[in-house]
Order: sequence, then structure tokens, then C-alpha cells
Amino acid sequence: MKTFNSVFLPSDPKNRLCLFSFFVAVSLICGAYFIGNAFITKEYKEKFTRWGLIHPIENTKSSACKNQCRPSGSETLPEGIVAKESNLEMRPLWCSTMKNRILKSSKNLLAIAVGIKQKEIVNQIVGKFPLSDFIVMLFHYDGVVDGWKDFAWSDRAIHVSAKNQTKWWFAKRFLHPDIVAEYSYIFLWDEDIGVEHFDPKQYLSIVKEEGLEISQPALDAAKSEVHHPLTVRRRRSKVHRRFYKFKGSGRCDEHSTAPPCIGWVEMMAPVFSREAWQCIWYMIQNDLIHAWGLDMQLGYCARGDRMKNVGVIDSEYIVHLGLPTLGASHGSEFSNAPPSPQKQDKSNSEASAPLDSQVVTDRSKVRMQSYIEMQIFKKRWNDAVKEDKCWIDPYQQHSNQTGH
Repeated sequence: MKTFNSVFLPSDPKNRLCLFSFFVAVSLICGAYFIGNAFITKEYKEKFTRWGLIHPIENTKSSACKNQCRPSGSETLPEGIVAKESNLEMRPLWCSTMKNRILKSSKNLLAIAVGIKQKEIVNQIVGKFPLSDFIVMLFHYDGVVDGWKDFAWSDRAIHVSAKNQTKWWFAKRFLHPDIVAEYSYIFLWDEDIGVEHFDPKQYLSIVKEEGLEISQPALDAAKSEVHHPLTVRRRRSKVHRRFYKFKGSGRCDEHSTAPPCIGWVEMMAPVFSREAWQCIWYMIQNDLIHAWGLDMQLGYCARGDRMKNVGVIDSEYIVHLGLPTLGASHGSEFSNAPPSPQKQDKSNSEASAPLDSQVVTDRSKVRMQSYIEMQIFKKRWNDAVKEDKCWIDPYQQHSNQTGH
């Protein structure tokens, strides 16, 4: 029986030579095709990349590039051109001092919500803060800006105007942490503050010595409108952090660990470190402009134990006049005339007394809105605590904690 070979090979040597030449030619053609295609693909890929039709492969990035932390929106820029922070310093239109600029220590910021009626009081406040160490920023809630031009410091101050808005509304919109990152301390004050016994430089010296991240000057109880006993000045004391109350409701003793017994300041004249403000700004709700209830949670931004890092300075104290401002006007109109000396010399009760029923109505509406916002903030805080499964409250709730 004949057997069949699985591969047919021509017996003629001439035919075998032709077949071998054919295979060599085919191999050369295929090789040339694949090599040429690789070069063409690379060339067109580079063109497509430049045209933005395809993106570079991220795997070619080094691990250092992968780990770069870029501000959102700056990813398409070279890192060295990204300016992450700003400040409130005015720059000249000509004769730039950039070449001869001397590196100086960080300044501080004084921001006050003001109305023209308290013009003289504000002038006294600003006069206490040396312009060499402080940037002054005025939030005009009455829309009157030109009325301040007669003060020498006015041209160097930053003026922001929006009618019938609170200082927290202004702060949320104009004191972003990246804007005030250059300033060591932020004074966010009301306008009705007497500063006869207050020295800001000495105040900050004590703040740094005591390691306070959140603070306020104590109140002269004899002349001030006092809402919370913790803020009252203690004679023969430099600073205090705790308040004691042994009778009645809301008791405070040496075992108390929460506001308003300890770790708390009021909101009329708070002072925040730069680091504390970076936290507090995020806690300010954009729509809750009165910020009631916020004070009870400030300790979470104290960069550590609120029982140590929050305090009231006794040796540098102020007077809280308690003057009615927002809502204490006829409708939405504001007088451009500063208060008369006779009105400024009146007692707190007389200064706070409404002029007519319209003022009473406006103030009562403002007060009611403040209470409503406080309840909303409390609910938002409690809801946020429940929803954030990763957040751990650093302060344990004790039965001796008192309410607001």
C-alpha cells in the first residue's frame, strides 16, 4: 500500500528554489509593512495628541506626578504658576515695589460690620489698631461708604457694601481661608464696642502666651450689655477659661466640659487664629446669616482641647454697648448722620430703647429670624453627625452639659 506524505515538496530542484524565493519575498514584505506601520502610528499618535484628539497614557507619568496634590481646576496649568492664596493688600498702579519688597511678618485682620450711625465708635476702634500691624476691612450693612472718607485711615481700609446683611454673611463671602491665609489673627467684631481699656498688641501677646486659638476680650460688667456670665471680666486676672455656677438651672462646676461653662466665647467680638478660621469658615452656613448656634460648636475648630485653647482675656477688656443696628431703622433707610454725643453718653437701656413701633417691629423680626436659624443649625449639625459614619466626636457628652 502506498503512503502519502503530509507535506507536498516538489521533486524538481528548480521548483523548490522558486518556492523558497516566494516565501522570502513574502516575509520581507510583511516585515516592511509592520515596521512602517509602527512609525506611521507613532507619528499620527503624536499629531492626534497635539490636536487633543487622544489623551496621553497616564501610565507614562512618574509616581511623583501621580501624587501631586493640585487645587481643583488647576490641573491643566504648570504647578509653578498656580497662586493658591491671596490677601487684602492694595497694590500700586505704578512704581511697583516688587523688586525692593522687604519680607515682613504676617499682619492681622480687623473686620467690622458697620453703619454710619456708629461712625465715631468705629473710628475709636480702628484708632486702637495700628495700621502697620492690621488690615482694616469694613462691611457696610447700610450701603453708606462715602460718609467715611473724612477719616485718614479710610483710604487704606477695604470697604465692602451690601445692604441689611450681617457680618457672618460678609465673612462667608469675603473672608475665605485662601484670602485671609496671610493674616495670623482675624478680629471679627461688631461695631458697638468700647475700647478704652483695650490694646490689641498686648491682647495678642497674651493670646500667644496662653496658646489660645479662639478668644475674646472680657466685658466690663458695669458698662456692658452682658448675655453670658462667662464673658464678664475678672479683676486681678489675666485670662480665664471657665465659669462657675452652683445654683439654679444650667450649673457649671469643675467637672463641666462643654459650653457655655467652658470652651466658649460670645460672637460680638471674637478673635480667631488663622488655623481656627480655616475650620470655622466651613462651619458657617451660607444661608444662616445670623449664625446663632455657631458659637456652641466653635470648640471643634480650636485645634485641640477646647477647654485649653478657648479663653477670655481679662486684662484687655472692652465694653459691649449693645446698640440696636440691623432692623433698628425706619424701613430700609439709614441716616447718614453720626450719633450725637448726647446719645452716646446714655445708659445701655436708653441707647437700646426703640424710637417707635416700627423699630420694635423690625428688631423683633430680626430676633425671631435669629432663633429660627439657630434651630435650623442645630438640626443640620445633628443630621450631619448621624450621617457621617466616619466622624468621631472628640468631646463626649456628659450629663452636666448645659443648654444654650
